[in-house]
Amino acid sequence: MGSEIFVVPAIFIGLPWVIMHYITKWKTAATITTDDEQLLEELYNLAKRLDERMDTVERLVASDNPEFKPARIVADREIDNEPLRELDRLLAEKKGTRK
Repeated sequence: MGSEIFVVPAIFIGLPWVIMHYITKWKTAATITTDDEQLLEELYNLAKRLDERMDTVERLVASDNPEFKPARIVADREIDNEPLRELDRLLAEKKGTRK
């Protein structure tokens, strides 16, 4: 009879508490923090600047060598610009909701 005093609370209080504790830990670990968002935005801006620099280098090489054909995404092609516009739109929406 004495062990029932410990078993019943352990089952009905302790076990749900442990389960809820780890569910909460799991959910918070799966979210992106504000610092993560800022880092992603900085990386995105850096990638855009590097892309602009690559465009400049490719234009310079193409002006010296007319047979040069860039093998990467071209900034002026509509099919290549659409995903970038979508990212810009999502970032603008995110900034709008954060303010």
